[in-house]
Amino acid sequence: MSGTITKTEKQGVAPNLIDYPKTCAEFDWSQARTQLQGLPDGGLNIAYEAVDSHLSQAIADKLALRWISKKDQIQDFTYRDLAEQTSRFASALKTLEIKPGAKVYSLAGRLPSLYIGALGTLKAGCVFTPLFSAFGPEPIRSRMEIGEANVLLTTKALYRKKLASWWRELPNMQAVLLIDAEAEECEPGCYSLDSLMAEGDPHFPCEETQAEQMALLHFTSGTTGKPKGVVHVHQAVMVHKQSAFYALDLHPDDIYWCTADPGWVTGTSYGIIAPLCLGVTMIVDEAEFDAERWYRILQDQQVSVWYTAPTAIRMLMKAGPDIRRQYDLSALHFIASVGEPLNPEAVVWGEEVLGMPFHDNWWQTETGGIMIANLASQDVKPGSMGRPLPGIQAAIVTQNDGSREEITEPMQIGELALKPGWPSMFRAYLHQPEKYQKSFSNGWYLSGDLAMQDTDGYFWFVGRADDLIKSSGHLIGPFEVESALMEHEAVAEAGVIGKPDPIAGEIVKAFVALKPGVEADESLRKQLLGFARKRLGAAVAPKEIVFRTNLPKTRSGKIMRRLLKARELGLPEGDISTLESDER
Repeated sequence: MSGTITKTEKQGVAPNLIDYPKTCAEFDWSQARTQLQGLPDGGLNIAYEAVDSHLSQAIADKLALRWISKKDQIQDFTYRDLAEQTSRFASALKTLEIKPGAKVYSLAGRLPSLYIGALGTLKAGCVFTPLFSAFGPEPIRSRMEIGEANVLLTTKALYRKKLASWWRELPNMQAVLLIDAEAEECEPGCYSLDSLMAEGDPHFPCEETQAEQMALLHFTSGTTGKPKGVVHVHQAVMVHKQSAFYALDLHPDDIYWCTADPGWVTGTSYGIIAPLCLGVTMIVDEAEFDAERWYRILQDQQVSVWYTAPTAIRMLMKAGPDIRRQYDLSALHFIASVGEPLNPEAVVWGEEVLGMPFHDNWWQTETGGIMIANLASQDVKPGSMGRPLPGIQAAIVTQNDGSREEITEPMQIGELALKPGWPSMFRAYLHQPEKYQKSFSNGWYLSGDLAMQDTDGYFWFVGRADDLIKSSGHLIGPFEVESALMEHEAVAEAGVIGKPDPIAGEIVKAFVALKPGVEADESLRKQLLGFARKRLGAAVAPKEIVFRTNLPKTRSGKIMRRLLKARELGLPEGDISTLESDER
């Protein structure tokens, strides 16, 4: 742990949250509800709060979204533009007889139609489910099957490459909307989004949804079994807006850039919903990471609040400080990080090279919004995730299988837990009620993360209590990777772990046992890498594969990933009393 970085005010921008103890003591979620406009009938809708609620205000014609293409073309949308475009999308869904409550999935890069589609889906009273465009066919299909997808929004290229051969096998699918197709190009069941939008109603009213109505379905990988569908309701918008105000310190005049892809929960909650609810201008870049491009965007777009991932920060660090000196970043007043724990060196690097520290924060797909953060008004402790936001009660609890008890002694490792009741708390794991119930014990939501709390109330991440792999901010379930590898005709068994990596945080490494008579050679290793990449996509597929005669397993046949990881990293092997087979 590094020393504390004392808080500073940049360019006279006063933090939104100044008196932390007083605000926490007086905070009430019912008061936060009054900060939302709400629907005329008393209902609540995320898209209405993000877009339509601004139409009667002065910011109706303010720039809401600036999209920058890979070729540096710019497309601007005011709040009024977004209101009309999202209404057209909602109208298009109705034209196709898509009912409220239907599951609308997206599979696309950072294109304007994706952002419009997300909000239009919510405005229609449907459920928005984003998928990461780098997923291969199998992760896409499994998520669409579990969520009982009704509609998919995608591009021609992604459709042909990943879905065309099988999507009609899904029993609930009604339509595929192609972002960049002409009507005459579309197969039966596929539709040109442009054609539908041209005929859509720009004044289509928002569906009268209720606070507890399902709005978002995000998938997170499990250590065993299939991906989990995490259910969120429209009431989550209270946390989206409030947490961005406190943890990201967004002000009305800010120009905000969240680099997260909407395929992941951060890119939806804080790359679409939260900034629009607060009426700021947000930047969307279609291109992937490039150090010079990112610095140029920060400079040219006068970005004042920047929310990015540790992997990107480490890549900027690797590029060196000289490139940063070529750009004027004086507009920046707050920078934050999310996706995985941010190492102390990166926080200090931000202070030294960018003129301010990165403010790390913590939350999960299940929490729906930021729960713990390093705040603009508080000192930053590099390596710490910060302190709970107002309205959030967090603690470290014992990990025993019985009832959990709070650990009050400072800097003792336990499980990070939250008191249920915040509005964006997930309402279910879709079709998995027992798994959902296991997330709660003795009045606590159990995060599955190991952490510590110091005497100042700052929390420190220790590690996952399970085997999830965090690579470049993406959560990857080992079981999903192992299953794909075992579909190859040469593979008998596979075990997958996360291996520490200075850039990505972790990379996926696979240990593979081959079927009898199959020769383990370099040619097969490369073949398996390509096979996995095609099935899973580059973001999920293993970067390294090694061959083993047998994998360590328990007597019940479960591969001991913990043991694989301990041996890979030279750590203590721990209890191996249940070990059945073990051949290195």
